[in-house]
Amino acid sequence: MHAPRSPSRRRVLRQACAGAAALGLSPLAFAAAGAGAKTLPETDIALPTGDVRDFDFFVGHWTFRNRRLKQRWVGSDDWDEFPASLRCESRMGGVVNLDEGAFPTKGWQGMTVRVFNLAEKRWYLYWINSSTGQLFPPVAGGFDGDRGVFYGDDSDEGRPVKVRFLWTRIDADHARWEQAFSRDGKAWETNWTMEHTRVGG
Repeated sequence: MHAPRSPSRRRVLRQACAGAAALGLSPLAFAAAGAGAKTLPETDIALPTGDVRDFDFFVGHWTFRNRRLKQRWVGSDDWDEFPASLRCESRMGGVVNLDEGAFPTKGWQGMTVRVFNLAEKRWYLYWINSSTGQLFPPVAGGFDGDRGVFYGDDSDEGRPVKVRFLWTRIDADHARWEQAFSRDGKAWETNWTMEHTRVGG
């Protein structure tokens, strides 16, 4: 998940699909963008596979604590901390998983649309934020046990980067998400973490 950025600083994947994603329409339009991809471009990183039930654990209502690095690429340990909440739903027999979250102290909302490519056995995760209504390029991967790994291409301050999401299912009521950037696909800097707690858990 990425912070809202100026449209000139992001690489947008098929902006016309944003409306369809928000409405939960056919996953084929989204999965086609990543069909056949087995490695992260320009790296030897194999994209993990997973199972259509990987995100079933996340269905429900959650609150979460964000820690986002204030300055990247300088070895900083200065974090911005802020609250958020979301509600996650499963659609189409689990092939589509989506959540919509609110970040009250930041003044924006976000939605993640996760689509499982049945042929590849791989998830494609798309992020939309309310600041622009545009769709980020996907990250692709899946879970092995309680750990999910997802890779993709993005840009940071106008420069191309690789992005990695790490998901950890801690227990029925707790989960962790991390985002890291890399310029070469080898050295990674974690720049955003979320600690999720299920509401009523």
